[in-house]
Amino acid sequence: MIGGGYNLSVSAPTERKTATWALLALLIGATGIAFAPIFVKKCFIGPSAKGFWRVLLALPLLLAFTAAWGRPGRRRAGRPRPSRWWLLLPGVFFTGDLAIWHWSLEFTTAGNATLLTNFAPIFVSLVAWLWLGERFGGVFVVGLGAALIGAAVVMLESLDVGREHLIGDALALLTAVFYGAYQLSVKRLRDHYSAPVIMTWAAGVSSVLFLTVSLLSRETLLPSGPAGWWMLVGLAVVSHILGQGSIAWALGHLPAGFSSVSLLWQPVCAALLGWWLLKEDYGGLQLAGGAIVLIGIYLARRGSGVERS
Repeated sequence: MIGGGYNLSVSAPTERKTATWALLALLIGATGIAFAPIFVKKCFIGPSAKGFWRVLLALPLLLAFTAAWGRPGRRRAGRPRPSRWWLLLPGVFFTGDLAIWHWSLEFTTAGNATLLTNFAPIFVSLVAWLWLGERFGGVFVVGLGAALIGAAVVMLESLDVGREHLIGDALALLTAVFYGAYQLSVKRLRDHYSAPVIMTWAAGVSSVLFLTVSLLSRETLLPSGPAGWWMLVGLAVVSHILGQGSIAWALGHLPAGFSSVSLLWQPVCAALLGWWLLKEDYGGLQLAGGAIVLIGIYLARRGSGVERS
């Protein structure tokens, strides 16, 4: 049992089944997000413009989902309903996450930026323990460490440690804070709002912020041809609606700390997709890293109490 009356023991069969489906949704969401680099690399417009079209093209479907399944989320005992102003926060944090990560790529390698961004589970677990009252044992900490090590192994060949990357690496760590804050804000709101409602608000806020940054940066806003538009549609449907939407739903049924650790499946999946679709060179070391990530997720699940009967 954690603070706020949220039962992690998942004693009832129905709740255990829901937790299993939520874990599956979390891994599907991480896989959807892993497709994002593929779509981004194939669309030649500004980085903030890509973020703008990602959320704007997703909005019509999100509005439809909200109309159909926009019921309030389950209210957790002992937790007051947050102000509706809280619905603005996921969009702000999501915009900061993507914008700062794109900025970090100007000063460091893609491998460094990706790995440091995936330090978010450390931040999420700490805040979930202090703020949300989540409790987990030593097995969870071991699982978290293993998953982070596995993610580092997956990206080992693209890492470049050096003082010349200090600014970019610092920005990537800041990205991890924004990414973690996005997950925590969605988790907090899921106690009272459905995933479609949260996603719709976030997309609306993000579209305004991304467009503002794009215009101020004088980025190229429109793709040059149909292929670019299809990449943006894929980014909106696969990475945002399927990816982020599945994660938002899962966060309503799983602890924030464990959910964040499970999302470390994303860099593993991204590496596999890069090998398959972009013909990037990955070998046995990356496969071993992926296996370590999966072991870490399993240990984190055991340590967070998700599968206890």
